[in-house]
Amino acid sequence: MLIETVDFDIDAERRELAPAAALFRSLGDPGRLAILRRLVLGPARVVDLVAAVGLAQSTISKHLACLRDCGLVASEPVGRASLFRLAQPALIDLFGAAETVLAATDNAVEVCPTCGVGVCGEDPS
Repeated sequence: MLIETVDFDIDAERRELAPAAALFRSLGDPGRLAILRRLVLGPARVVDLVAAVGLAQSTISKHLACLRDCGLVASEPVGRASLFRLAQPALIDLFGAAETVLAATDNAVEVCPTCGVGVCGEDPS
């Protein structure tokens, strides 16, 4: 039996995976994840997110700018404030899939020496 060889282009593979890697980087901050998880419940103003997430207003605003630039949240003016909402409802499915994977692995990624909490000098809090 002959084994057919497939010409594998690692550079093309990396280019193809780059958007997915960027998406996961955008979700890689606990503060941004907390904001998105709150927005799953419905639209919110910055003041609502500050109360729900417990981060400073300036931090929430920076995270929202990132999430908006990534196309994950959208906003609309309401009086002097802005109302933020999920721009991609598929994030709800993504969160569900992540919870399923975490449960199936017993949260092993949390203690992974490469990806776990506190890795690379990150603040474990």
